[in-house]
Amino acid sequence: MSDHENAGYDEWLDAIAGGDGYFLECGNGHGSLPPRRICPECGATDLETTPLPEAGTVETYTVVHVAAPSFADDVPYTTAVAKFGPVRLTGVADDDVEVGTDVSVKIGESETTGDRLLRFERR
Repeated sequence: MSDHENAGYDEWLDAIAGGDGYFLECGNGHGSLPPRRICPECGATDLETTPLPEAGTVETYTVVHVAAPSFADDVPYTTAVAKFGPVRLTGVADDDVEVGTDVSVKIGESETTGDRLLRFERR
């Protein structure tokens, strides 16, 4: 991925790491994640940053045993989708996570590449 492709996403990860996570919200209350210039729900272009709720709820998860090469050293790992207000985040979770588990979001690191990634921690 080029630096241009990460524009906005790296700043968002920095904000989460600093405890100031946010999402983008249009005037109709739809939430989305950066980088984005248009609401994916209604096409509104006036998006404001809104604080990300401190807690989310796991909606689904899966345990990955065969990963893409960029996560080869991380297997097995659990990937979950958690709802934080009007947005859903995908991240790595503890192995004992269940649907309905309350989580917070942090920044972790891939064992394979050392790249930053979202990590859910049980609340």
